[in-house]
Amino acid sequence: MTSRLRSYLQYLLIFGATIFLVWFSLQGLIVNGTGNSYSDKWNYLFNTWQLADKGWLMLMAGTTIVSHLIRAERWRILLQAAKSKTTLHESFLSLLVGYLVNLVIPRGGEISRCYNLQQLNKTPLEVSFGTVIVDRVLDVICLLFIIGLAFLLQTEKLLGFIDSLAMGNSSGESKMLYLALIGGAALVIGAGVFWYLWQKPTLREKIQKILRGFQQGLLSILKLQSPGLFIFYTVVIWALYFIMSYMVMLAFPSTSVLGLGAVLSIFALGSIAMAAPTPGGAGTYHTLVPAGIAFLYAIPLADAIAFVFVFHAWQTLIVILAGAISLLVTSFLSKRRKSMS
Repeated sequence: MTSRLRSYLQYLLIFGATIFLVWFSLQGLIVNGTGNSYSDKWNYLFNTWQLADKGWLMLMAGTTIVSHLIRAERWRILLQAAKSKTTLHESFLSLLVGYLVNLVIPRGGEISRCYNLQQLNKTPLEVSFGTVIVDRVLDVICLLFIIGLAFLLQTEKLLGFIDSLAMGNSSGESKMLYLALIGGAALVIGAGVFWYLWQKPTLREKIQKILRGFQQGLLSILKLQSPGLFIFYTVVIWALYFIMSYMVMLAFPSTSVLGLGAVLSIFALGSIAMAAPTPGGAGTYHTLVPAGIAFLYAIPLADAIAFVFVFHAWQTLIVILAGAISLLVTSFLSKRRKSMS
């Protein structure tokens, strides 16, 4: 089996799982009193959109762009520390293109934004990708902090929700053992694949080149000119993410009555769902978050599902528009640079 065929099969499996999870989530949308055909369900979703406060949604869209701009500046600081002369508009365009690609190829955005940056200013892929790894590690740390804070403030509710998830009738200890076995198996398989590739001289040379670039990118975190500003940007980025979630909840009648504690819990669940390897978190987000909203805060499941579908669709539309514009601008700037060289 060729590598290209394996890649096609992998993407087919991912998209298949995504479609199944979205379909599965839609099955939980029971529209009482109006029938339960798919047309009734989509009408219910459309009505939810009509009831939404568009002012809050537009404000959320603007805040999203600001958060992306700050994230692009934070990435530029990392690139600068890795000796890459990148401007803010170059990092911003590349970041938005990466988000766009993530909607089609799960985690493909990490590579595509590095490639986009290379098109703009010839930054080596392996160097920029090393900085992206630093960027993602910071995201994981922040995410773990938020999840920990959510569990600290909403311990009983969140533990009750986790216990309610369909994982058979096993005890909590069995569930943890099950997850640990999956993680261990993934590590063993990953190590085996790396060892196999390392045995091939040509691949080993490529891996060594990539690792040197990684090292340069990873060490950028230790060479920051303004570490305090970098930390400040990180805090602001995640604070804006939280504020965006609150704005969206205020936009819908069914969730506007929930407090900040609910925003924190739902934000944590949404972040976990978005981390799954599906296009833009689709499927996992539509399955996990509505179940959490309904269980934790007694919101009718139909309202919770409609809220999540409309919210995610709005987020996706913002990414598509911003990413498409960034792709066009990148193409124009890249062609102009080549014509001038």
